[in-house]
Amino acid sequence: MNSVELFLLGRVLMKLGEQGMPQLTDAQRGGGGDRVALVVATEIAMYPGTTAAEVTVRTGFPQSQVSAAVAQLVTAGSVEASRDPGDGRRTLLHPARRVSSRVAEVRAASVDGIVAELVGEADLRRVMDALEFLAATLNPAKAGGR
Repeated sequence: MNSVELFLLGRVLMKLGEQGMPQLTDAQRGGGGDRVALVVATEIAMYPGTTAAEVTVRTGFPQSQVSAAVAQLVTAGSVEASRDPGDGRRTLLHPARRVSSRVAEVRAASVDGIVAELVGEADLRRVMDALEFLAATLNPAKAGGR
């Protein structure tokens, strides 16, 4: 596999993941998108106590998109925001202590049906096992946030 093939595979996997996510209602969306909110939530989970400015730098998203995603995640109960005790001008972001209904809904959504449509029932288990292996092996949290 070369870098182009890996890149294209990543795009296919991302699209499958997006198809498998339960859709947001207009009230949940709040001006942000599923993809941006997911990336921002992942950054906050990987770097608890981070700030929106730090997430902006790490993701390369415009500050306005990160701020909208943070507001969406706070409203949904997925993220908690608190003032930095050492610098009251900064807001620190943490994953919510309790799993929000949206997070539970997304975590419970299976992609088996979507993957089966792509590869067929005969190869489904083999492909799902390979995806689980890749997820466990390439997990950014296990790789030190690389």
